[in-house]
Amino acid sequence: MQAPLQQLQHPLLQKHELTLWVKREDLLHPHISGNKWRKLKYNLQEAKAQGKKTIVTFGGAYSNHIAATAAAGAEFGFKTIGVIRGEEHLPLNPTLQFATEQGMELHYISRELYRTKAEPAFLAELEEKFNDPYLVPEGGTNLLAVKGCTEIVDDISIDFDVICCASGTGGTIAGLIAGLKGQKQVLGFPALKGGDFLKEEIEQLVYNYSGQHYSNWQLITDYHFGGYAKVKPELLEFIHQFQEQHNIPLEPIYTGKLFFGLFDLISKGYFTRGTRIIAVHTGGLQGNAGFKERLGIDV
Repeated sequence: MQAPLQQLQHPLLQKHELTLWVKREDLLHPHISGNKWRKLKYNLQEAKAQGKKTIVTFGGAYSNHIAATAAAGAEFGFKTIGVIRGEEHLPLNPTLQFATEQGMELHYISRELYRTKAEPAFLAELEEKFNDPYLVPEGGTNLLAVKGCTEIVDDISIDFDVICCASGTGGTIAGLIAGLKGQKQVLGFPALKGGDFLKEEIEQLVYNYSGQHYSNWQLITDYHFGGYAKVKPELLEFIHQFQEQHNIPLEPIYTGKLFFGLFDLISKGYFTRGTRIIAVHTGGLQGNAGFKERLGIDV
């Protein structure tokens, strides 16, 4: 599959003599879209190679990864179990309702226990409880996910100078860095407050995957809008204007913050004139329904 490149036309781009394309990863698949398709691809192949029948993974109640894993399981013949942070709330929100409709079994655990989700003892309990499943980490980020995300770079047919993406667990940007092998520049826009903590994790992912350390990347940590799943009126206004101008849907957790931050940097003269920029649209649009339900805000 290929995700098309869509060039944007905007007065700011003309003023600063920049070109900007959006890598429409959100169009890869109706339900396994964006970076989730990339992250799950090789994990699904590995699960099949190991003869696993069940995939167990982790996420919050509005997780893009939970929804995508459920859809992938339904499409490719795996039983899926989602270990969900927090208590059950009925009726189910749109994300978890979709997951169950795709056949996912939901297993709720306390937030305290959820913090141990990567510890060997807890993982061993899950393996015993669910009969030796294939385990995929929260957000889908592992070395197979990094491998999948390197293919975003392979899928770009034009020359460029800078590539940007939103960052949650760091897997997508790690794949971009590893895929570029020290070429070009990579900018990550963390969705979490205090996103600098991701730097060490990204460096480790890149090194574990490629055996290399690269310096052609950085995190832009000024556009989290208060933290994960936090929004402000100016972000929502930007999303609405962006969708109207470019006919590209966004969501406020990741892609909205990415494009807000990117255009703010452009307005401040951050990029050298003539720079060719690619912004990766990582999908996640399923979350808009839950956002509307939870906060009563249209996105």
